[in-house]
Amino acid sequence: MRCRTRAKTTDDDDDDDDDESKELMMLQKEFTAFAIELAEAANEETLKYWRKTSLGVETKNDASPVTVADKNAETAMRTLVKRRYPSHAIFGEEHGIELGLEKKSDDKKHEYLWVFDPIDGTKSFITGKPLWGTLIALLRDGEPVLGVLEQPVLKERWIGCKGTQTTFNGDPVSVHGDEQKELKEALMYSTTPLMFYDENEVRYERLKREVKIPMFGCDCYAYGLLASGFCDIVCEADLKPYDYMALVPIVLGAGGKMTDWEGEPLKFVVEEEGGDGESFQGEVLAAASERLWKASVASLKKQTR
Repeated sequence: MRCRTRAKTTDDDDDDDDDESKELMMLQKEFTAFAIELAEAANEETLKYWRKTSLGVETKNDASPVTVADKNAETAMRTLVKRRYPSHAIFGEEHGIELGLEKKSDDKKHEYLWVFDPIDGTKSFITGKPLWGTLIALLRDGEPVLGVLEQPVLKERWIGCKGTQTTFNGDPVSVHGDEQKELKEALMYSTTPLMFYDENEVRYERLKREVKIPMFGCDCYAYGLLASGFCDIVCEADLKPYDYMALVPIVLGAGGKMTDWEGEPLKFVVEEEGGDGESFQGEVLAAASERLWKASVASLKKQTR
């Protein structure tokens, strides 16, 4: 028997709109509430070890440090996801990719993927500086639609969710959005100058010379500051999806811009179990206004010979 496709009618469009509305409602209520549960579960683990001089530190294959707090916090969040949403995939810095129980048929893509960085800024955590954070993201078909930046020592929480305004401790926040501000007046953060090398170093140095003040040392916390209107640009490289996916909905929901260095949207889709991801964007740029974002993208543009 040959099947025929049916032309989409107005009723079909209405159904699609209804489905989209239902998904947004579930995202804004059910999944956001669950993300807060995840953050609180991670807090229980990280705060056990905060400023403990006996904290054991290991060195991973990439020479970055990891502690028992990182591992335990991620394990706690993974356990909750597998219990509540067993069909969802998980990608975390410490334990890699874990596919859900049900796969979508199209190229092994998963509709929902939770992305965790239990302690973004482990070096800050180890040395007692309270500017690290727990990052929790939910991606739908590769798009980051929900993000939490949790700083339990300072009791600060940013939440970004598609279709709503970003909040800080429950109150709406926004970037400054000053379209008159020029690049030469901008205050820019990056985690460290050591994250830029080879061609990326050349591109970054060009942007650094154009801004007013380049600053370092905030890790994920800088994006929260940008979303709350306190800085202008965050420019980083050599990142993995767990370093920034949670921050995308936070910046966008605050009225800012966040893309890769080419100006393209940030997306990530898992392909197989295990490992730390395959194809992803490692260079990210966040800005507090359209003007600053466009000027930054232009400054970072690859030079052709």
